[in-house]
Amino acid sequence: MACGAVRRTRFAPSPTGLLHLGHAYAALVASARADPGAFLLRIEDIDRDRCRPAFEAAIFEDLAWLGLAWPRPVMRQSDRLPVYRDALLRLAPLCYPCRCRRGDIRAALSAPQEGALPAGPDGLIYPGTCRARPMSDASDGDVIRLDAARAFDALRLDRIAFRDEAIRPGQVHGLGRAEFLDGIGDVILSRRGMGTSYHLAVVVDDAAQGISLVTRGKDLFDSTWIHVLLQKLLELPTPVYHHHRLIRDDAGKRLAKRDDSRSIRALREDGATPGDIRRLLSL
Repeated sequence: MACGAVRRTRFAPSPTGLLHLGHAYAALVASARADPGAFLLRIEDIDRDRCRPAFEAAIFEDLAWLGLAWPRPVMRQSDRLPVYRDALLRLAPLCYPCRCRRGDIRAALSAPQEGALPAGPDGLIYPGTCRARPMSDASDGDVIRLDAARAFDALRLDRIAFRDEAIRPGQVHGLGRAEFLDGIGDVILSRRGMGTSYHLAVVVDDAAQGISLVTRGKDLFDSTWIHVLLQKLLELPTPVYHHHRLIRDDAGKRLAKRDDSRSIRALREDGATPGDIRRLLSL
């Protein structure tokens, strides 16, 4: 971030379940690192099959109970589908439609080899079965994938990079073209029935909101390479990142929304105070 720039962060949950301790930690970390009035809440609700108004209402209630405040109205991804469509059109020359299902991809990857299948931050590394299909061949049943090799060619780059203030602070993290192609591959930019994907929407939204510091869990570190590539293709700024620790249960497993016993609502109903939550999270 440039000297004197506003340090603007965001917390961007999906209303597909109740917030748990991991969400509370992520929100509190983001809020603590923002300049006054520059902590934003964004509702990531592009998965209309799983999102529920009751869960969205609970997000507002739980965050306010924790003592957090944010500007209103909040950004909702469901209101921004035309914006994502425009971004996808800009990237269309580097994209192709894909009709493969998970089973098809698994079969293509496992046919000639043994052992674990290659996987990256976007799931199994796509083997390129549909890469030769033109965008004019796209149908409603297809997803749209970015041809990563063509993307690097268009940018004339052999390496992409970003800064992280939590992991090796002060150093630049870099990833080469070959590492991206082998470890991430052709990611999905538009999913069936959504018109976009997490990766495309989050990049477009962070730029639209002027987010200068992205705070999120270490489990999303490798997804950041996808986002940096998209930022360069769309000529958007790359924020500084802060990939923080994850909150885990007693068995060391990362918390999930289905673990209702760790939800903020359940803890509140059991008599916990906001101070108790901060102590549980070592904040």
